[in-house]
Formats: sequence, structure tokens, C-alpha cells
Amino acid sequence: MNKGGVGGSGGGGGPTAAAAAAAAQKQKSLLQRVDADIGNIVDNFSFLVNVARVNDPPVRNSQEAFMMEMRASRMVQAADTLLKLVSELKQTAIFSGFASLNDHVEQRTEEFTEQAEKTECMLSRIGEEAAASLKELESHYYSSAERTSSLPSYSQETMP
Repeated sequence: MNKGGVGGSGGGGGPTAAAAAAAAQKQKSLLQRVDADIGNIVDNFSFLVNVARVNDPPVRNSQEAFMMEMRASRMVQAADTLLKLVSELKQTAIFSGFASLNDHVEQRTEEFTEQAEKTECMLSRIGEEAAASLKELESHYYSSAERTSSLPSYSQETMP
């Protein structure tokens, strides 16, 4: 299944450009099939109308009846082909909708992955800054006069 839709994200190449070219080619092919089938139905119907007149000789009537059956059969075949074409168009519309939906989901997943990476980097940086600040605060605390004056002084006499 091809990726991308008919539109693109701006680039000249890639999967979306290839998909757009393939979609345009498929559309052209489908339109040619529709034109051929409709032309076939119209030609056979006009021949049926021309042959449908009543003639006196019985042999000629049986030949014309056979021709009418043959043309009617061709009309049915052309109509069946058109029905299959409609079904194919419906499937294409459904699956191309899923393809564009999948592309949108993939795009959002990439955006969320990038956002998660940025968040992880930010959290790592914040952690490093907090660790550095804590180390600086600890060094100030342990070297401060307040700490040394607030510690109880143990003399040799109080120690057993």
C-alpha cells in the first residue's frame, strides 16, 4: 500500500509525491474505463433501438432477435463492469482514507516522540543543575561559621 495522500508536506520527492503521481495515473485509468463502458452501453442501446423495428420476413426477425440478445448481453456486461468499477472506487476511497489517517497518526507519533526527547533533556538538565546547586549549598554549609559554632564541643574529659 502506498503511503501518503495526494497532498504533501512541501517536498518535491518522497512517498507523497510518488503517491500523488500514482493516484493521478489511477484516476486517469479509471476515467478511461468509465468512458469506454458508458460508450459501449450507449452504442449497444442505440443498435437495439435500430434493430427493434418489426419486419415481415421471419428469417430476418430471428436474425434481428439474435442481434438484440447479443447487444443486450453486451450492455449487461458493460453495466457489470461499471458496477465493479464503482466498487473499486469505493474501496479506494476507504483505503486511501485509512492511509491518510495512518499518516496523520505517524506524524503525531513523531511529534510526541520529539516532545518526549525534549522533555527528557530538560529534566536531565534540571537534575544536573539541582545536583550542582545542592553540592554548592553543602559546601557552603560545611564550611560556614554557623555550622562550626553550633556543633557541641566534646572535650577529652567528657569522653570515656
